[in-house]
Amino acid sequence: MAWIVLALLIALSVYAIILYNTLVKKRQMVEEGWSGIDVQLKRRANLIPNLVETVKGYAAHETETLDAVTQLRTSANAVSKEDVAGRAKAEGALGQALGRLFAVAEAYPDLKASENFSDLHQSLDEIENAIQMSRRYYNGAVRGLNVAVESFPSNLIATQFKFEKADYFEIEDEADRAVPGVEF
Repeated sequence: MAWIVLALLIALSVYAIILYNTLVKKRQMVEEGWSGIDVQLKRRANLIPNLVETVKGYAAHETETLDAVTQLRTSANAVSKEDVAGRAKAEGALGQALGRLFAVAEAYPDLKASENFSDLHQSLDEIENAIQMSRRYYNGAVRGLNVAVESFPSNLIATQFKFEKADYFEIEDEADRAVPGVEF
């Protein structure tokens, strides 16, 4: 009888260790995913000054849009790396400002024809695609961690060792979620 109890305790201990290690792995995947997003956001932030200077050369009187992009870039960089929701909100606002910047560029054919502007625009498109891929990976890792933190029996281990749910990196602006109207 003692052997059965001992075997049961050993099996439960091994199972608890496996659950703990699974939670650690999922938390590391979330941190890796966030690191990927952070790298892409930094790449975008580093590209913005070149883009602003290029537009400024062609559309110097569009200072309000240019200043907004610069200010929002600075604000986004100032948000703490740990504040996922705050960073998502700041980056969303920066993305909208960049959209307005490209709308301004549409009014200047010489700017659109500029090879430098075209290269910067293409680089920004590539970075935006990389951000989207990184965000999908991160949100998938967050989902895996959150499910493990909330599911039984792993929630017992998660509570004991203070594993917490992570925040998704989501679009905060409802206008970005809206379905565009199409008229024929």
